Amino acid sequence: MKPLSYSRRAMTKHLSAKTAARRTARMVTLCAIAVLATACKHGDDGTRVAGWSLVDASQRHPILVSQKPVTLAVSVHRGSSGLTPKQRADVIDFASHYRSGSTSSRLVIAAPSGGANEVAGVEAVHEIRRLLVENGHAASSIVAESYPADGNAHSPVRVSYVTYVAEAPECGAWPTNLARDATNVPYANLGCATQRNFAMHVANPADLLGPRGMDGRLAERRDEVFDKYLKGDITSAKKSEDERVRTENN
Repeated sequence: MKPLSYSRRAMTKHLSAKTAARRTARMVTLCAIAVLATACKHGDDGTRVAGWSLVDASQRHPILVSQKPVTLAVSVHRGSSGLTPKQRADVIDFASHYRSGSTSSRLVIAAPSGGANEVAGVEAVHEIRRLLVENGHAASSIVAESYPADGNAHSPVRVSYVTYVAEAPECGAWPTNLARDATNVPYANLGCATQRNFAMHVANPADLLGPRGMDGRLAERRDEVFDKYLKGDITSAKKSEDERVRTENN
C-alpha cells in the first residue's frame, strides 16, 4: 500500500474539519430550536405564556368585583296593621348598612301582588317608606314596586338594594414540585393568600374598580384664608390660652 502524499493528507484533514464544523453548526441550530420551543410552551399552571411570566400577583390571582342584591324580607300577614317594633328595628338597621355600604343604587320596596295579604303589604310599604325618610334617606332614593305573589298568602315585603362585592381567588394550587423546578420564576400559588386576604378585608369593593370622585372645596374658609394672605395678616386660626403650648420659661 502506497503512503498518502502530503497534499492528499492535507485535503483529507481539511474535509474532516469541514464535516465536524457542519455537525457542530447543526447541533447548535437544533439546540436553539429546542430552547425556543421550550420558551414558547404554555405553563401548566397558567402563569407562563409565550415566553413571559405573570410576575404580579394581582394578574395571577385577580380579585373579581361584581354586584349582588341584598334583601330584607319583612313578613306581613293578612289583616295586620303596620310593622312590629322588631320589624321597624330591622328596617332601620338594614337601611344603615345601605348607607354605609358600597352602593349607588336605590332602595327598592317591593310589595306582594295577588295574594291574600296584598292590602297589608301595601300598608307596610307606606310605613317602611315613611320610616326611611324619617331616618334621613331622601325620598328620591326610595322606589316602591310590586311583584307577583302567585296566590301565596305569606309573601313578604322585600326591601333590597344592589351592592358591590369582592370575590376572592381560590388558593392552594401546587401543580409543580418546587424542589425540582429550576426555572426561577414565580410559582403558581405565590401571592394568592395576600390577594385573598385583601379581598376579604376591603371596606368598599367599588374602590377596586376606580378612584372615587372628589367633593367640592370648602369655599368659605378658603376665601377667608386667601384674603388674609393677600393683606399680609396671619392666616392661622386664633387659639385660646388653653390651646397654646407652654414651655417651662413661658
